[in-house]
Amino acid sequence: MGRTSSLLLMTLLLMPFARAQDWVSNWFDMVGRTSAEQPHWATPLVTSSARLDQRFRYDIIHSQTASGDVWNFGNSKGLDLIVAPRLEVIFAVPPYFSHENPASRDGFGDASFQLKYRIRARNEESGNYVVTAILNAAIPTGSYRNGTVAPVLTPTIAAGKGWGRVVWQSTAAVGIPVGESLRLGYPLQLNSALQYHVQKFLWPQVEANSTLFYGGAFDGKKQVFFTPGLVCGRFPLSRRLRLTFGSGVQIAATRFHTSNHNLVTSLRTSF
Repeated sequence: MGRTSSLLLMTLLLMPFARAQDWVSNWFDMVGRTSAEQPHWATPLVTSSARLDQRFRYDIIHSQTASGDVWNFGNSKGLDLIVAPRLEVIFAVPPYFSHENPASRDGFGDASFQLKYRIRARNEESGNYVVTAILNAAIPTGSYRNGTVAPVLTPTIAAGKGWGRVVWQSTAAVGIPVGESLRLGYPLQLNSALQYHVQKFLWPQVEANSTLFYGGAFDGKKQVFFTPGLVCGRFPLSRRLRLTFGSGVQIAATRFHTSNHNLVTSLRTSF
């Protein structure tokens, strides 16, 4: 085979790799532009952020319940990808539940997926706010009693506003079961987080996490937690890679509560 033929063959073989490299480069450029259009706040420990993020997130929660302590490894977090301007898709890893009560069986919880569409946003220099619509879908794949009994859709509206170093972020969501509605009901979840940005990497916070139960086993009851905590990040690991971690405690503020003193630990790697 001549030199010209060899060069032609090598060019043909390398073309798909070059195109893939161009696609990845264009994708990261789009992610950079999308991120630059919005505020650069830290995501709270419990309250979902209206910001779009590209990262992998893993949470661990230790809860005290009436039937014994429970460890939740994963907490339905996972891979967050910005797939288009204003659009994010989240592929959640099914959480694993470990019960200290021997009568309860350990196992994986439900798989879930989330779609976020950012309606409007302005970064810190041009308004410092963001509004986003979110739709979460949970599929009953949990083993034993570690998941729900029917698919659940959860539409959510998320918003946030910053004033200098002070940031408020909030969500309102309702769970809509696809079947078994008499057992599951329609819980209304209201979350708000107040954060203060200290120096460059520290975000002390306090959250109010509320659930109002309509229908189902807890019909008419209300559950409220206050969650003080601290989020630290984004620490640069490379040109694109950033590390964020945080921890806090959910403290029950109402007489009715399904758990208490929930220790929340969160690790996020953005790229």
